Amino acid sequence: MKPHVAGILLAAGAGSRLGQPKATVEIGGEPLARRGAALLRDGGAQPIVIVTGAIAVDLPGVLIVHNPGWRSGMGSSLAAGLAIVPDSCGAAVIALVDQPLVGPEAVRRLIAAYRAGAKVAVAVYDGRPRNPVLLAREHWPEVTALAVGDAGARPFLRAHPALVTPVECSDTGSPDDVDTRADLERIKGLDIPRGQG
Repeated sequence: MKPHVAGILLAAGAGSRLGQPKATVEIGGEPLARRGAALLRDGGAQPIVIVTGAIAVDLPGVLIVHNPGWRSGMGSSLAAGLAIVPDSCGAAVIALVDQPLVGPEAVRRLIAAYRAGAKVAVAVYDGRPRNPVLLAREHWPEVTALAVGDAGARPFLRAHPALVTPVECSDTGSPDDVDTRADLERIKGLDIPRGQG
């Protein structure tokens, strides 16, 4: 039996351009942190880890880790999330709280790629690599070492392109970010229910 695949939601940022922490932003009455946790769970990841920073998040049934260094960028949050994943997990799917239109099918496809032998799998939308990303445990030390500032897993992925299995996800949702009020209003106008995809 293959090891479990954890889901890590990076939700530590202050959302300075948005005017509030992204984890607390609501779409359809649902905070983005809850929506992101459900995305990972509905896609088959277990357990779910939420990395917080600017604001506390309290959700039942998830592991919460506070990143005291959240101001330094996404890299420290990625490292904090990977550090508390239980040993029973052989990989983790990393998602960003500010991409609420990513569908659970993207997570399912990344996990399926891992079960088929991929050690690194990246969701691709119309040929462009985006999020979520799956990383097998054997790569976590190097991912963490290279994850500085706001880069996350990107330096590792660029250093090892031969390891990356692209997984087409264009039909599962959208990786659009919520960085500004205009982004939020545009996405709210789409009125896409959670779980689509």
